[in-house]
Amino acid sequence: MFRFLTAGESHGRALTAVVEGIPAGLRLDEDYIARDLKRRQGGYGRGGRMKIEQDRAEILSGVRHGLTIGSPISLLLWNRDWENWQDVMAIAAVEKAIEPVTRLRPGHADLAGALKYGQEDVRPILERASARETAARVAVGAVARRFLDEFGIEIHSHTIAIGGIWAGTKDSTNVDWGQVEGSPVRCGDGEAERKMMAAIDEAREGGDSVGGGFQVVASGVPIGLGSHVQWDRRLDGKIAQALMSINAVKGVEIGAGFSLASLRGSQAHDIIHFDRARGQWRHASNRAGGVEGGMANGEPVVVNAVVKPIPTLGKPLPSADLKTGETVQAHVERADACVVPAAGVIGEAMLAIVLADAVLEKFGGDHIRETLRNCQGYLEAIRE
Repeated sequence: MFRFLTAGESHGRALTAVVEGIPAGLRLDEDYIARDLKRRQGGYGRGGRMKIEQDRAEILSGVRHGLTIGSPISLLLWNRDWENWQDVMAIAAVEKAIEPVTRLRPGHADLAGALKYGQEDVRPILERASARETAARVAVGAVARRFLDEFGIEIHSHTIAIGGIWAGTKDSTNVDWGQVEGSPVRCGDGEAERKMMAAIDEAREGGDSVGGGFQVVASGVPIGLGSHVQWDRRLDGKIAQALMSINAVKGVEIGAGFSLASLRGSQAHDIIHFDRARGQWRHASNRAGGVEGGMANGEPVVVNAVVKPIPTLGKPLPSADLKTGETVQAHVERADACVVPAAGVIGEAMLAIVLADAVLEKFGGDHIRETLRNCQGYLEAIRE
């Protein structure tokens, strides 16, 4: 199946990823991956790091003459900022004294990570726990997206909230994706966009940060991906885990999600009908978010996620020192005032990864032609 690993630290020399499971014969190039990496770096409220980095993934293996060959694909993303951190993040021991980070940051992995891994310096923890790692995930997600392109599956995202300002609607059927991509905060609601930007400015000027929420939508997903037979094969469970794994995401809902708690059953469920003209099973609504019983039901997969405010603040919170336990001001590391627009792009990547794995689980194939043939046969059987 589709699986991957990433490696690397925020200020290390590079990020790397190894992707396994993509069939042979899929057209793939670095420019395709670069588009999503660029989108991740954008968004109003980003910090100085994004002005330094110009992410591009080099394909080191698994592709020959523009086509995948069925073997693992390895990706390399250089960290430009490493030039300024060569001593702090050196692989070999250095004679120069490196000042340790001991002032813990509330909301980060600092305390739990340092205690778990026996560290007297928080630097090794914060370097790997940093959201910089998601650049590698977005590169992997772009590989998954390129695979899903072949099946007509499209994935988009948009910002639905920042700093308490909500877009006018969460209805994924009425989103102008072109307008979203042109928005500084990736929001299709122009009035909400202006208010969101003002909220980011206010927070940044006060040395603070703001969170919000994003929605990811996958259309063209074949009915039947995932399974009801075991807990770990349920598509909604895999999606929830993937989205929750994104840094700063603290809540995930599929479809109408938590709002279903206030509805009666007659209001909550999506009426089924058969569209004879198209030969498709359809639903009159999509409160289930495209997943029922752990399986895709043929409607767009819709996922909403909540992003907490970034915990590294320009005006740090009171905290404690790792070595002494004394009260101190939290360590300040360069950070963003808002990452919600970028988080949506990362959400696209993670949903693409889950769906690529589900497609491969369902249809198999060692060459893309075989996978497409298996999928087509399945869809024809459903129409019959």
